[in-house]
Amino acid sequence: MLIKSLLEVLIVSTRLGLTSFGGPVAHLGYFHEEYVRRRQWMDEKGYADLVALCQFLPGPASSQVGIGIGVIRAGLLGGIMAWIGFTLPSVIALVLFALLLQGFDIGNAGWIQGLKLVAVAIVGHAILGMGQKLAPDRSRATIAIVTTLITLWWFSALTQVLLIILAGIIGYFLFANRQQEERAALHIPISKMLAVSSLVLFFGLLLLLPFLRETTSIEWVAVFDSFYRSGSLVFGGGHVVLPLLEREVVPTGWVSAEDFLAGYGATQAVPGPLFTFAAYLGAMMGGWTGALLATFAIFLPAFLLVIGTLPFWNLLRQSPKVQGALMGVNAAVVGILVAALYHPLWTHTIKSVYDFGLALGLFGLLVFWKLPPWMIVIVGVVGGTLLAYV
Repeated sequence: MLIKSLLEVLIVSTRLGLTSFGGPVAHLGYFHEEYVRRRQWMDEKGYADLVALCQFLPGPASSQVGIGIGVIRAGLLGGIMAWIGFTLPSVIALVLFALLLQGFDIGNAGWIQGLKLVAVAIVGHAILGMGQKLAPDRSRATIAIVTTLITLWWFSALTQVLLIILAGIIGYFLFANRQQEERAALHIPISKMLAVSSLVLFFGLLLLLPFLRETTSIEWVAVFDSFYRSGSLVFGGGHVVLPLLEREVVPTGWVSAEDFLAGYGATQAVPGPLFTFAAYLGAMMGGWTGALLATFAIFLPAFLLVIGTLPFWNLLRQSPKVQGALMGVNAAVVGILVAALYHPLWTHTIKSVYDFGLALGLFGLLVFWKLPPWMIVIVGVVGGTLLAYV
């Protein structure tokens, strides 16, 4: 019975990994259609509870929701199968793209510039949608704006963490008295001992890896630390990990700025989680071995956090103060997104009025014409190729 459930989770999640275009918000829609409406593995309230938890945690929200559904369906192994199925298709596609870039030296091709402009449009669209939902009033908009300015002035991983903590504290006091909706209970087949062990491992690696990196000269330790830390400190999903990864791999010389942005654009063209961008970066650094190491490192924190928090979420989510803190954190995420849009995306990509015009057109096709992301990618590639002759 367990083997049948595991195979079912793997097959369904793989199909979603092959067809889920559009980023984390779209992924949650695909999950709802497949897991809640079609297969009825969860009810509406249970799914909403799981989404709320994963939005609160750092890491790739859609992947964490998928892992959580796999856990609820078939235990710990079910979570692993759900992650493999949803992640593997885009990992393979992005590694092949990285090998193509290396083998044919096409980094300066016009269609690569088109992919970079697609990234600008899609991140801009994400900011618009998230801003409307997560910073709709004066207080949260102010948190978002201040976060943007501080992130641009004093960028570092520590700055982002401190801003998110500060925003959570502000939200804790500012929004806690708002009326909160009663939430349903979830059945979680994970022991509290396993949950605590996962959280201990998460924080232990977060503290130990930087120490090992400084005291050893082993490159794979440094790579693992960079990607693990990036996956541990990101609130808001794949778009927000961009500035963290850029600071980890470009100044160190592991990946050039041009190849970094070309890969980020290509990530928009494949289905599945945006965190698989790590597979592309790892492949540029060390082929298939580097890709597997980077992918495992950046997703491991998300997995440990889901396993570690699911059993306790039924208690935490009832607290109005916790939900108020979440509102402040989400507003700060919008600000970090705006900063990521400006640097490195805008500063490295918009080099002429023609670049700006194409990016604006792609943005309009997304927002007003409601074209799906895969069509935006095609238009961007064609447009970038044509701009090369201007």
